[in-house]
Amino acid sequence: MKKDEYYMDLAIVLAKKGGGNVNPNPQVGALIVKEGRIIGQGYHEKYGEAHAEINAFKDCNESPEGSTLYVTLEPCAHQGKQPPCFEAIIKNRIKRVVIGHLDPNPLVSGKGIKAMKEAGIEVSINVLEKECEELNKIFFYYVSQGLPYVMMKYAMTLDGKIATSAGQSKWITGEIARQKVHQDRSRFMAIMIGVETLILDDPQLSVRLENGKNPIRIICDTHLRSPLASKIVSTATEIPTIIATAESDPKKQASFLKGGCEIILVSCLEGRLNLKELTKKLGEKGIDSIILEGGGTLNASALKAGIVQKVQTYIAPKIFGGKEAPSPVEGHGIEHPNQAYLLERAQITYLGEDILLESELL
Repeated sequence: MKKDEYYMDLAIVLAKKGGGNVNPNPQVGALIVKEGRIIGQGYHEKYGEAHAEINAFKDCNESPEGSTLYVTLEPCAHQGKQPPCFEAIIKNRIKRVVIGHLDPNPLVSGKGIKAMKEAGIEVSINVLEKECEELNKIFFYYVSQGLPYVMMKYAMTLDGKIATSAGQSKWITGEIARQKVHQDRSRFMAIMIGVETLILDDPQLSVRLENGKNPIRIICDTHLRSPLASKIVSTATEIPTIIATAESDPKKQASFLKGGCEIILVSCLEGRLNLKELTKKLGEKGIDSIILEGGGTLNASALKAGIVQKVQTYIAPKIFGGKEAPSPVEGHGIEHPNQAYLLERAQITYLGEDILLESELL
């Protein structure tokens, strides 16, 4: 591995430490290298707080003058919650800056690089670009589209069942796979289910990890049928909870609002919530990513609405059988194979006895 790629790889590892805590900002890691030694390192730790480059400078155990700065994303060039990072780079007399990926944000892209070059700093770009893009896939999508990146997740048996014919689904997968689910919940900004899942399973949708961050919980509930005593609704003052509904009657909304829930009004399409409209409203609220953990009906609606970017399928070596047992995607379905939703070649991960398939929609 080349020297620049070696240090950039270390910066990517650093950046991942901020996962789930910086949304809707990107995950960024930075290293300061002088005469072959790492003298400072840092990452963007929390939304609204210091950026990776600034934390790396603070971590320096000697003067960074004449050093090389490795950073996974182009240093910011605009005044936001923090001052522009390129100013600190120039001030600290950095000799060379190596950047993993250019920033897609039009407020930033190219401006910091231009300023650094004008200050006599050597700039190299696109080192481990693909890996840095994968690191911030959610951020890039949100910045370019203004919409949350939606990952549809479900667990099923080898015969494609997400529950038994009696509706029982605990547990399909093993402990290792379930730990991965909680890691992803902590990394995504929100999690969405339908009211049927709420009524049948009464989930809490929290993160059971030490130092894990609970996602915002979103319930798609067209007619406000969510039980007030459910684990999600009854803990809305502890974990942010949104109910998306078409029910505009203030009297019906009152109990949910009093309990700490936020209500988002959404129009209907064919008797169901307009999911395109909902994701647009969620994006406007600053929600950059959603795990869709719904049942077959909500999953089918989400695919039909075109809001899903990625599918995550956990497969357990079990067979449930049963014509009435639910499947991951229900609804009317397609009529001809050439109408299928197409996905990229899946990435395969073995998690104990289970298999995880992950693939982006084409």
